[in-house]
Order: sequence, then structure tokens, then C-alpha cells
Amino acid sequence: MGSRFAATVIGAGPSGIAAVSNLLAQRVSRILWVDPFFSSGRLNKSYREVPSNTKVSLFLDFAQAVKPFRDVIDTIPSPNPVTYLQQLDQNQHCPIANAADMCRTLTDGLIKRNDVTTVVGNVNAANWADNAWQLGLDGSTHNNNYSSHLLVLCTGSHPKSIKVPPPTSIKDIHLDIALTPTKLQTAISASEPATVAVIGSSHSAVLALLNLYTLATTSHPKLRIKWFSRNPLLYAVPKGDWILYDNTGLKGLAATWARDHLEDDTIQSSNAARYIDKVNLPKGESFTTSPALAQCTHIVQAIGYAPNALPSLTLNRAPLATPLAHNPRSGAFSDNHGRTVPGLYGAGIAWPETVTDPEGNVESAVGLYKFMKFLRRVVPEWTKTLN
Repeated sequence: MGSRFAATVIGAGPSGIAAVSNLLAQRVSRILWVDPFFSSGRLNKSYREVPSNTKVSLFLDFAQAVKPFRDVIDTIPSPNPVTYLQQLDQNQHCPIANAADMCRTLTDGLIKRNDVTTVVGNVNAANWADNAWQLGLDGSTHNNNYSSHLLVLCTGSHPKSIKVPPPTSIKDIHLDIALTPTKLQTAISASEPATVAVIGSSHSAVLALLNLYTLATTSHPKLRIKWFSRNPLLYAVPKGDWILYDNTGLKGLAATWARDHLEDDTIQSSNAARYIDKVNLPKGESFTTSPALAQCTHIVQAIGYAPNALPSLTLNRAPLATPLAHNPRSGAFSDNHGRTVPGLYGAGIAWPETVTDPEGNVESAVGLYKFMKFLRRVVPEWTKTLN
């Protein structure tokens, strides 16, 4: 016997829990929620030790944005991750672990609701037929007759990387490892010489440089770093009621450390110059062809993120051409003929909203509260087809 739902949400990271809570706020019932772990995604799994670039107040704004979240908070005893955040300086930044714990708490509360059904696993296929998405889940123990009118992809992303062409013996250090000091210190020998290439000038690249520099000045004295960069460092700039380069500029610890140690007018006078050698890449030149790369034993690539793999999507068993075109204003998808795919939406870091600031800069809005603001705006439109 099949199980019919009003909506299915794939993913239980920050955008997944925000999507479920906004659907509930619109009185959508029942909701099928699918994730392999229900543990706040990569935020909790890989980035707990990362200093956030979000002020504490915005994490709390996320937690208190919709009634289903507030209902969860009202039912849990204190102290808890939300009350802990309330005790911090609201204008400062905090470790991502604090936000991840908050998301775990909200997740645990949502999955207890009678109008939310959770399945631990993955959706590997979805076919639109008879005004609903027919879902295929991995594993033989799952009911493969789940269906829903709405299918919301909060499937997350992963760090991009470019394959270094042979011949090379360079060892890859995954960006997630480079951003986690306790794991990074065991990824490189403390007793043997090592030179790590860091590719990029993003927030993640700066934090990787900081973590490697900390190792070089403490437990790994034979460690040196080559920083491959093509673009100047970009900083977020407060402009009263808005922020210039809010989504692409450096903030928090990364911004402070970069200004003090990485700018052209500070790096040579900084202690960082003893350990970090900056390699300026000409426009159009790849780091893979730079002679300096041959001097490196390890490599960290901080060159952006790519969406995780999606389920196999079909319309009446006809495959949808990929990649799908995502509308960053509505969250909807269209096929290669420009036709809107019925009932299919995306949100989160893989499918962010596009915003334009007062100076005309176009950016992808990435961050917990930004995901929440987007979903509060679009979910009421998504659910109109349910009425």
C-alpha cells in the first residue's frame, strides 16, 4: 500500500529543517522528510571547528523565525543550545558548532511531530506522474511507494576540486580536513618537511591558511605554505542597513587575520612571511600549470562548492535533461525547453537565492538566516498548488 504526502523534503541540513518548518507554518500536512543521518548535514559533520562568519544574533533569528521552530524551543528544558546562544555577545561571531547544535535541537523537535514522517536513507529516483512525484528510496527495507505533490531539494553541496595532471605525487588534503584543526594536524607529518599549496582567496582559503600557519608556528616547524591566488582579497563592508559584499567578502576572524597577515602591505612585515609564500597567478593561468606547484607535497583547494548529486528525475518516465535550470528567485526548476518542472523546488547552499545589493553587485545569498528569509518568501507560493 502506498503512502501519499503533500510534500517531500530531501535533506536535513539547515535549509532542509528551514524548508520543513516553513511548510508546517503553511499548515502543509503530511510531510515526508528523507536524510541519511538527520544530524544537520555538513555543517555539523565537517565544520564544527570552523569560526563562523555570521553574527550570533542571526543564528537566533533563524531559530525564532517561524512558529514550528518556536514550538520546539518552548518544549525543551534549559539550558540548551538556543539558550547558550542567547548568552553570547549578539554582535560577535561564534564557532559553527554552536549553530550546528542549535540545528540538531530543532531537527530533533521537528521529527517528533505527528505530521512529519522521517525516513533514514536517500531518494535515488523520482518520477512525476498522476500529479505527484513517485519516489524510489535506497535499500530494500524502505516502502518504495512514497509519493508527494511537492518535492523540495535541500541536497547540499561539496567542495570543488580540479584534478592535478600527472606526473605528480602531490597529496590531496580535503578542504573539510583543512578547515578542521584537530584533523589537519594529523594529515601532515610533524617530523618531515612539507609544503602545502593552498588554492584560492575565499573565506575558506583564508581559514585554511590560518590553520596551516598555526601548525607551522607550533607543532609542525618544517611546514611551509604556498598560497596560489589570482584575485585580491575581498572584505565585507558594513554600509549602515546593508553590507557590501555580504556573501563574498571576508568577515570575522578570517577578515581580521587576512588584513594583519596576508595583504601585500602587511605580509612581508608579518611573521607569516616566514611560512607563507604568495604565488600570484596571471589572469587565465591555472594553478595546475604553475611551476611553483611542483615544489609542493600537499594541496588544499578552496575554489568553491558544487551541488551534490540529485536523484534520477523523470517526467512520466522520460528523463529530465541535466543540469536543470534553477530559478534563484522562486526556487523552481525548468527543463532544457524552458518549461517549469511541476512541483519541484530547491533551496539552500546548492540552490541559493540570487540577490542584488544597492550598488548593483549580484551574489548568491548563503547563510542560515538567508536560507530562512528566502523560504519564508517562496514557500507560500509553492503551496498554492496544494489548495
